Amino acid sequence: MAQKNNKNISVGGAVGLAASLAALAAGSYFIFGPQGTKNRKAIKGWTLKAKGEVLEKIEKLKEVTPETYNKLIDDVTAKYSKLKDISGDEVAALASDLKKHWKAIARDLAPKKKAAKKTGKKVVAK
Repeated sequence: MAQKNNKNISVGGAVGLAASLAALAAGSYFIFGPQGTKNRKAIKGWTLKAKGEVLEKIEKLKEVTPETYNKLIDDVTAKYSKLKDISGDEVAALASDLKKHWKAIARDLAPKKKAAKKTGKKVVAK
C-alpha cells in the first residue's frame, strides 16, 4: 500500500486555517460568551450580515493585527451606516462591540506554548 505523506501542509493553508478559526472564535464569543443571551436577543438581520462580511474579510487576510481588524470593521460598518433603515447609533454600537472582541481573537491567534517534556528522571538535591 502507498503511504500518505501528511507532513506537506502549506504555510498559506495554515495561515488561512488560523484566520478562519479566529473568525469563528470571534463570532461564537459574541453569541455564546458571557453576555451571549443579551446579544442573541439584540441581533438583527443586518447585524448578522455585517458580521458575516467581517468574518469573510478576516479569512482573506494573511495577518490579523489590531489595526487591520479595526479598519476592516470600520469599512464594513461604513457601508451599513449609509442605509436609511439603520440608525447611525446602531451601526456605531455594532462597531464598538466588534472591536471589543479583539483581545479574545488575539488570544486564539497566539501560538500555543508547548508543555515542558518530562524525562522521567528524578532530581535529588544533595
